[in-house]
Amino acid sequence: MTQKIGKYQIIRPLGRGATSIVHLALDPFTNRQVAIKVVQQEVLGDQEHGRRFRKLFLTEASLAGKLAHPHIAAIYDAVADDEASYIVMEYVEGGTLEQFAKVDNLLPIGKVIEIVFKCCKALDHAHRHGVIHRDIKPANILLAKDTDIKISDFGAALTTASETTQVSGIGSPAYMSPEQVQEQPLTLQTDIFSLGVVTYQLLTGTLPFKATNNYSMVFQIINVDPPPPSIFRPEIPASLDAVVKRALQKRVENRYPSWEEFAQDLVRIFNHLKTPEQPVPDTEKFNTLRRLQFFRNFGDVDLWQVLHISNWNRMRAGTTMIREGESGTSFFVLANGEVDVTRNGRMLSVLKSGECFGEMAYLGRRNFKRSASIRARTDVTVVEIRADALEAATEGCRHCFTAAFLQLLVARLDAADVRLSELLERNVVA
Repeated sequence: MTQKIGKYQIIRPLGRGATSIVHLALDPFTNRQVAIKVVQQEVLGDQEHGRRFRKLFLTEASLAGKLAHPHIAAIYDAVADDEASYIVMEYVEGGTLEQFAKVDNLLPIGKVIEIVFKCCKALDHAHRHGVIHRDIKPANILLAKDTDIKISDFGAALTTASETTQVSGIGSPAYMSPEQVQEQPLTLQTDIFSLGVVTYQLLTGTLPFKATNNYSMVFQIINVDPPPPSIFRPEIPASLDAVVKRALQKRVENRYPSWEEFAQDLVRIFNHLKTPEQPVPDTEKFNTLRRLQFFRNFGDVDLWQVLHISNWNRMRAGTTMIREGESGTSFFVLANGEVDVTRNGRMLSVLKSGECFGEMAYLGRRNFKRSASIRARTDVTVVEIRADALEAATEGCRHCFTAAFLQLLVARLDAADVRLSELLERNVVA
């Protein structure tokens, strides 16, 4: 016998949360698939939190049929009675943007801009109908196909036309604006801030504010300015850094005053994006890193982060990459080819693929003066990593680099001991 919820025929479960279960179902009257979010009755009956959850449910249910927009998941129907409480929504295949908010699965910059642009337009539509979402995050943005998105889950929405007191403390801490975490009055700028966080995460695979607990998270949101996204992904243009920075301003008056202004800045950047003629695919870069000795103990997720915080450069034989005495803030890993290391014009060594040079720019924690010159002996490909980019990387990634540097230093000390022993033996024989 086919299981039903009201008139809807259940096909299969789609997911389960702390307060509700979502099913894929068939509407027999329209013959279309829908998603049904069923609120667990015991949750609504909970003495401590029941009223709060009921308020959230009724807020979302009240929007049925009111926010018709191509980039907002439609709410078709809602039922709230003693037997069941559920909301019938548009079913969107493809999952959420959570899958593309990870360092090992980032979307191209152009696609991120398109997605955020569509979010701006959808949230502008909602705002024009008196609705502030209050819980914008990747999990609440559905991806139908390519860059075709649908914003969902308006349970936390603030409706400006409502005469009832709104529920406070709603939202996901990592995506909340300063005024939201301080429970101050909210405007459309709180959603602009949250979308700024989402944009940052889609571009870099990391959150702009990272903490081990909510108290630390709140402190950072109120007081700390995150590094620009290009620190993690050098190909991000400065103009896009500026857009994200403006969306994440602490003071409301310093953020975008409207969704339209936010969207138009994105359009200008998209129109000026430069597409490399022969880009090196990320998969090829990843496989190259995986083969190199320097990265042999890095996990896949850490390697994806290395890929996104690095610049890859091809250089001809004879090119000087580092000059003795110059200041530097980058270090390099040789992906292929060979380089000469010289000091005061004297040859010190030859480095081959998989070896690192210039690492004191990171280990020295300062604008380090180069102690030797590096010159390409053959055509080479080098992976350049800025010290400040690595400082802003995840703790796990930094630990991998620290371990690799230690192994490198030990190997060089062993090699120096061998050379010293050989020199001593020659002197004794002489």
